[in-house]
Amino acid sequence: MSDDFSDRPTPPSSDRPTPPPLRPETFAVHPPQPEIVGSRPLGVPLHQGHVFTFDSADALADAFESPDAFLYSRHGNPTVRALEQAVARLEGGAAALSYASGMGAINSVLLTLLGSGAHVVAQTCVYGGTYAVLTDLTRRWGVEVTYVSGTDPEEVRAALRPETRLLYLETIANPTARVSDLAALAAVAAEAGVPTAVDNTFASPLLCRPIEHGADIVVHSATKYLAGHADVLGGIAVFKDAELYEQVRHYAVEQGAITDPFAAWLTLRGMQTLPLRIERHCANAAELARRLEAHPAVAAVRHPSLPSHPDHAVAAKLLPAGGGGVISFDLAGGREAGRTLMEAVRVASLSVSLGDVRTLVMHPASTSHRQLDAAALETAGIGQGTVRLSVGVEHVEDLWADLEQALERAAKAA
Repeated sequence: MSDDFSDRPTPPSSDRPTPPPLRPETFAVHPPQPEIVGSRPLGVPLHQGHVFTFDSADALADAFESPDAFLYSRHGNPTVRALEQAVARLEGGAAALSYASGMGAINSVLLTLLGSGAHVVAQTCVYGGTYAVLTDLTRRWGVEVTYVSGTDPEEVRAALRPETRLLYLETIANPTARVSDLAALAAVAAEAGVPTAVDNTFASPLLCRPIEHGADIVVHSATKYLAGHADVLGGIAVFKDAELYEQVRHYAVEQGAITDPFAAWLTLRGMQTLPLRIERHCANAAELARRLEAHPAVAAVRHPSLPSHPDHAVAAKLLPAGGGGVISFDLAGGREAGRTLMEAVRVASLSVSLGDVRTLVMHPASTSHRQLDAAALETAGIGQGTVRLSVGVEHVEDLWADLEQALERAAKAA
């Protein structure tokens, strides 16, 4: 470690005189950076700085053309890159891009691949934010969208056109918990040369790796299961091949919706417990779904683990390790019963997010899917009495006792 910058590379023409000693005001601006010798950090270091310095003018110029160089954090950051590589490895992809939110990832993919007059095939029950973006692209750019059930390959085949640029699916749909037959649907799209993008947020790469089933792009709201602790906002897009990655990366850099290094660091920290959390999420959700299905105040329950689920057979193949931590159920008393239940719970928290260690409950029709009109809600399978329960890792008996008392109050309110 040097106090006078003598450790910096000497310029090629170094016949200049030795510079005078630096003053305290300069030292304050240039703190020393100790080298680590003989060891390395066990955890991923947090590189919070946004700009990097170079040893030569040529190296700085070359960095503008190299995706591997660290120049300016909008182009890339070591902590963010560690997150991208970690999720790409989990998903079995060639590379990944990290974003400031899940919607940042979704927008980047859609805005890169779609242009004026393009056509998209998307499943009917997609996240409300995705639906809103597609609707806006239709209004502003004339992008046409054909919605399909997500269960019938022939329906997708019939929807494809010469101008189709993307098939968009969700592994487990938000909030209805429908499960797409990814392999069958992606195969139809691939025959027509159309890439498939899959939102894998609800499943996480611990339950499903869509690229193994034919997907070209996988997106996540990293805010949810990947981070898992309600303390970070982020998104990820994983790409099957480098060519598609480069295509989207160029747009992403200019778009600027990048992940803050601290958010990336928090996500990496959360991911270390992802296997343990996912196992508990799935076990708790399966047990609660079974009990909810038998409760007289509940009209219908949707969780892939239930034999009554319409996609149970597909889920058994696609999600062999568990059906995820989200339950969708309809209360017999409709909207008023749903409002009463959400205000009656004490262990569960009334919140719009999911994938947290805490159990969260919400009313999709008035929150996450408020962009859908009555007809679109009905088509998506979302009723006025639909409740989405993101099951946490608390003790399942405490969760059930909380739900049971809330269900009793909901039944009386109806």
